[in-house]
Amino acid sequence: MKRSLSLILILIALACCIAIPASAVIQEVTLRGTISGLDSNGNSVTIANPLQYGCVYAASGSTICTYDSMNMSSLSGTAPDPAAFLVLKTGDPVVATSLGGAGKTWIALAKLFGPGPGQEYVTDIVGDATTIPAPLAGNYTLDLSTNPDCSACTGTTCTAVSSNVAIRGDGRQLAARTLKPGEALGFSGRNDGSSIVVTFMKGQALSSSCKNQPAGMVGGIQPVSDYIVHVVPPIGMTIDQIQAARTVPTTASLSAAPSAPGTPIPTQKSPLTPLMVIGALFTVVLALAVRRT
Repeated sequence: MKRSLSLILILIALACCIAIPASAVIQEVTLRGTISGLDSNGNSVTIANPLQYGCVYAASGSTICTYDSMNMSSLSGTAPDPAAFLVLKTGDPVVATSLGGAGKTWIALAKLFGPGPGQEYVTDIVGDATTIPAPLAGNYTLDLSTNPDCSACTGTTCTAVSSNVAIRGDGRQLAARTLKPGEALGFSGRNDGSSIVVTFMKGQALSSSCKNQPAGMVGGIQPVSDYIVHVVPPIGMTIDQIQAARTVPTTASLSAAPSAPGTPIPTQKSPLTPLMVIGALFTVVLALAVRRT
């Protein structure tokens, strides 16, 4: 009995150590829908007819990402930034990401423009732009990372003192700068009439990048940042150009084309999270230990 109890205690300690990185991850849900309600007084945004974004990993090695029905008429959540009520209007198609489940807390809202599902691109983002899988207008892409204020940390995250922002396009870097909260980086050097402006409003960064933070720190969530992105599309941007940028199917069919390189891969459809695996293994060993006592 004592031997089994010791084994159980060791397993509990091991599970806690393994779970430290996973404890900092809260589920993010990305979906597509239409703005049906904007309440600036209550800081609430409602999205109608939501379709949830998710990816599966095919046996061929390709990754297949689709939007699937959620069997609900609408979802409401708090806006990531007051700018959402200036950028969005009722009827706008959007891609949105929420933290901790579907709705409740939107951490990113992206306005879509185009002829229809699978043929749309993003012209505006309010919130954490790194969580939006849809392509930006004009084939622009962003590289975003944050730098921590190591004197302002709680658990796994610190307040971000700045953000490294790089605007890319045409296979090269077009502009780059480290932005403090409230600062912006823009680019309009093409001859197609397009432009892009990225403003860093505020953010968080991982505390693990701070040398003075103790190892094994637990608690908190993944860092979430707030950007405002505005893109003016190229003049006469065609459907073929939109599709060439990157398309994400809106059907549940698993035969859809794989996502393009660089598409963020969410984990909503992953069958097991690290904590679930640890829990399952612990349960099995615990059962065996009890049987032997």
